Amino acid sequence: MLSKEDQLRFEQITRELRASDPKFFARLSDRHRLRRKRLMLALTIVLWAAVPVLAVLGGGIAGAVYAVVLLGNAVLVWQLRRRYR
Repeated sequence: MLSKEDQLRFEQITRELRASDPKFFARLSDRHRLRRKRLMLALTIVLWAAVPVLAVLGGGIAGAVYAVVLLGNAVLVWQLRRRYR
């Protein structure tokens, strides 16, 4: 825990950083990006875990549809990765 003086100084530094370099500040405080990465990872894991079940139960047409869905997921993950490097 910071003392009151340290907390005030920290808030002052934060305000100055936000004013002087807003792009840098946005990258540091972007929690939305982390949430999106976690969601995409969870979605990828669920999609790949469902492959064997759908292959057995669905047959060829379901497999083809599922391949398109996985391809779309791969494109989204790739775009997010390029955007947030």
